[in-house]
Amino acid sequence: MLEGKKVLILGVANQKSIAWAVAKSLKNRGAQIALTYANEAIEKRLRPLAEEIECEDVFRCDVTSDSDIDNLFSSLSYKWGSLDGIVHSIAYAEAEDLKGRFVETSREGFKTALDISAYSLVALARRGRDLMKEGGSIVTMTYLGSVRVVPSYKVMGVAKAALEASVRYLADDLGTENIRVNAVSPGPIKTLAASGIPKFREMLKEFAEMAPLKRNVSQDDVAKVVCFYLSDESSGITGEVTYVDCGFNLLGISKSSSE
Repeated sequence: MLEGKKVLILGVANQKSIAWAVAKSLKNRGAQIALTYANEAIEKRLRPLAEEIECEDVFRCDVTSDSDIDNLFSSLSYKWGSLDGIVHSIAYAEAEDLKGRFVETSREGFKTALDISAYSLVALARRGRDLMKEGGSIVTMTYLGSVRVVPSYKVMGVAKAALEASVRYLADDLGTENIRVNAVSPGPIKTLAASGIPKFREMLKEFAEMAPLKRNVSQDDVAKVVCFYLSDESSGITGEVTYVDCGFNLLGISKSSSE
């Protein structure tokens, strides 16, 4: 169901990235993909990965820059002519805003987290829709911290809440153009972004102990669901948040919140 589909993937930072698992899964299913990098440091890690899966379409895109986003989609329009899907796997908050109390979040830190983690989806959807001439699918990554207090997640929880609200409004806006917008909410996974969250190892341990499936979720678990949302198999679904967290979101209380 993905053979020949053209999909833009943002957020591959290294081989542990969820977006990397998605990229490999899409290639294995016959999709044509394009990857992006925000800066030279990420580009150095991304180029070898792109070569590994024979992806020739690699572009610069700092999502805080409208000109970068415009250039990205201009390049895709020239090379591909059309687009079937976008995978938005980007999130960022300043380290100091994850260490202190939430009430101490800086104004600039708040802006940065919301801009990169949430507004970027809106900006990408606005430009991407012009290439989705026959409709398409946009998938983003969220987290349980958007609806519940998760220790150490702080301003990122607020950013993810804004992201999920954006999914709903975009789904309503773009539905008449046959463009679907959905979010996938994985459990905690060892990624570059997660490494900046204090006490993340403790989160992983508690998650595996408490989740109904009694294990941590994997990048491949998430990639399978993303591929479903990018395929025609999910043609009647939009505006949804799907949890891929071994059932952890079902729980009403955790050890950390009860101690």
